[in-house]
Amino acid sequence: ALVLAQFLGTSPWFAVNAVMPALQADFGWPPQTVGLLTSALQGGFIVGALVFALLAVADRFPARQVFLACALASAACTVAAALAASSLTALVVLRALGGFCLAGIYPVGMKIAAQVFPRGLGHALGLLVGALVLGSALPHALRAMSATLPWTLVFYAVAAASVAAGVLVMRGVPPPPPAPPSPGLKLRALAAIVTDRRLRASVFGYFGHMWELYTMWVLVPFVLATRLAGAPLSWMAFAVVGAGALGCAVGGRLAARVGSARVAGTQLAVSGLCCLAAPWMLDAPAAWVYGWLLVWGITVAGDSPQFSTLTATNAPRDGVGSVLTLSNSLGFAISIVSIELFVLLSATVPLGQLLPWLGLGPLLGLIALRPLLRAGPAR
Repeated sequence: ALVLAQFLGTSPWFAVNAVMPALQADFGWPPQTVGLLTSALQGGFIVGALVFALLAVADRFPARQVFLACALASAACTVAAALAASSLTALVVLRALGGFCLAGIYPVGMKIAAQVFPRGLGHALGLLVGALVLGSALPHALRAMSATLPWTLVFYAVAAASVAAGVLVMRGVPPPPPAPPSPGLKLRALAAIVTDRRLRASVFGYFGHMWELYTMWVLVPFVLATRLAGAPLSWMAFAVVGAGALGCAVGGRLAARVGSARVAGTQLAVSGLCCLAAPWMLDAPAAWVYGWLLVWGITVAGDSPQFSTLTATNAPRDGVGSVLTLSNSLGFAISIVSIELFVLLSATVPLGQLLPWLGLGPLLGLIALRPLLRAGPAR
């Protein structure tokens, strides 16, 4: 029930990206607008994560009720965005507010999972992050099914999904066992990210992953538009982004055998090689292109839950929540820089020359991760 709720609750994340061609046709916006709207949501998520941590919201109030309230608020923001989309300023603000609400869905869902599954957390997080990935891909599938209908249907559908997510958590997930109250956000935990060798390895590896992940998701329709249009493009975008759920789920299983560091490192390396292969793959036969994108989609997201597991494992026991919040916020800030930079450059730089630079993130991430890879299969 929690995985299904996470899937439905995160579906508004990429609603704008799925209907961007229609928005451009209706309102005359340039292609670069997709970067602004995606970054607005990412920024709202960062602010929300910090506020929720500073105020210890999920500790002061039952986590399921927080999830429900944020799911309903997210749905309201999504419907309002559909109604006010003719104003770019209003849409940016509403997407930022929607991102703020998602900070009460994705992290709070992980908090509930951590309380319910204190053992085997790597596998549990693999399923939950996989649900996030599939939820992020869902708007592309909805657009494919409604390609001849108004684009607003996608917004209304993901808003309904968000409401269903909140109800499902309240009705289908038992109250988690009581947990010790959180001390709130401990800014001193930031020092451990720098001073602790193992923690630094997992956090900086995650930063490299975040340089690539969301920008790749934003650019997938750009790549597919060189060969597809309409519903086929939306279906393929759903497949590529959604394939990351497979990487998360299988990676969670493998982590129990070989360790989270090896799973994260392997997937980071493969996704980095996919970046470097772009100049050749973009001119390859269709079957090679789609196979390349699917492998990239699987591995670009599949390492994410293992980085969370590594960070939670290596963080100081009294500062796990703070370290996760700070590292996630910094990671999403990195994603904003990457999205804005690559979407801006995509207007003048051919994709074959641009995409390999996404591999800079995996390269630096692998360098940072070396201490954990050399340490062996510790979980």
